[in-house]
Amino acid sequence: MIEIIVSVLALIVTLGILVTVHEFGHFWVARRCGVKVLRFSIGMGKAVKSWIGRDGVEYVIAPIPIGGYVKMLGQEDIAVADTKDIPTSQQHLSSVNAEYGDRVAQSFAYKPLWQRMAIVAAGPIANFLLAIFVYWLINISYGINGIAPFINGISENSAADLAGLQVGDEILAVDGEETIIWQQVSLQMLNRLGETGELVVTVNPYDSSTSRDVTIPIQAWLGSDIEPDPVTDLGIVRLEIPARIAEIVMGGRAERGGLRAGDEIISVNGESILGWSHWVTVIRSNPELALDVIVKRGESEAGLEIRPELVRLGNGTAIGRIGASVQEAALSEILDPEMQRHISFNAFTAIPPALQETWNNSVFVLDSIKKMVIGLISVRNINGPITIAQVAGETASYGLEVYLGFLALLSICLGVFNLLPIPVLDGGHLFYYTVEAIMGRPVPERVQAWGLQLGLSLIFGIMILAIYNDVNRLL
Repeated sequence: MIEIIVSVLALIVTLGILVTVHEFGHFWVARRCGVKVLRFSIGMGKAVKSWIGRDGVEYVIAPIPIGGYVKMLGQEDIAVADTKDIPTSQQHLSSVNAEYGDRVAQSFAYKPLWQRMAIVAAGPIANFLLAIFVYWLINISYGINGIAPFINGISENSAADLAGLQVGDEILAVDGEETIIWQQVSLQMLNRLGETGELVVTVNPYDSSTSRDVTIPIQAWLGSDIEPDPVTDLGIVRLEIPARIAEIVMGGRAERGGLRAGDEIISVNGESILGWSHWVTVIRSNPELALDVIVKRGESEAGLEIRPELVRLGNGTAIGRIGASVQEAALSEILDPEMQRHISFNAFTAIPPALQETWNNSVFVLDSIKKMVIGLISVRNINGPITIAQVAGETASYGLEVYLGFLALLSICLGVFNLLPIPVLDGGHLFYYTVEAIMGRPVPERVQAWGLQLGLSLIFGIMILAIYNDVNRLL
């Protein structure tokens, strides 16, 4: 129950921040362009609280935190507004002016095209600026911390094994992009999801001082996976936290097999377990198969037989599960200093990596959307509010650094999504304005009405798919 409450609160806070920043972007630029703002709403639905500010703007807080809006004078007339068709002597008699008793000069509909485009684009831009600021804040507060990407193990006959990667190799780059910690290796590999071709991994061999490129062939790589783990899929075992058990689910296969909190997994069927991810891979790969497990319990060892429960994912894939969680540990507690990576930044040196990370993640999100559209990766990766709430709650419990990283990534997703050329989204409006700039006149009102219906249907369909995926993940 507490976890649900934390997840809901984290969702409200997260979406509240993102929506406020997005709408403030529209609000701020509109005011700078001389547009009369009538209402600034955070949330959707009937107002919980509203007030009129000294600037004459009605500020509203609504209960549904999935959106918001900025209502501007003349915004509803955008489809037909064209000052060339209205005599200057009669513009002051327009319905917009009559209703609000304001000047046409303050109407959004009669602003120059570049100002209307700037106002619409300001929302997504504000989301990108938030991401840059958050990454900058993370850089100056925490720096880059992680495990150096040394290969701790290679699964026999795996793609990594066949390509010639070896235990002790340090991964320096993936497809030419530098990788300092394991997290960066995973992110760079995720860029190739669903693709067919060659993955180029640059390594510093354990037995040489000269780096070399290793080419790994990929075929529709992990396109159907809901939770892809490219490093593990290649057969690479990371240097990671020990497979030490923190909690056991009552009545689960782990408890039935005699596993206890505090046990450290040593081996399975005679194969040494190199870390928690390796242990998870073994469990997931052996549903309903009896496993001979050796654990370290205190100062002694114990032999157990554990049979992972068969669980089917939303795509029908069968995996094993035992009901046990990892015992978290700080890097400094489990790794030698030379295996740890830490880079510090000051206020100025933190700016370039913040810009780069925002750009890289923006490209990644846009590329992922493209791959979903053309069918290279599964649409089951689209997440809805339930998954977002769960992730937000989990990241909040992990600490401020992890939560801020999630907030920045979600802000980027919101910015990229809103720039898509779909009617009702900011990108749809920008598309209409681009057509207007080329043709010299606004897009016909009838065409915009058709686009509005199409856009609403598409957005509604995406929402239904996202909620469906959420429910499948829970089942």
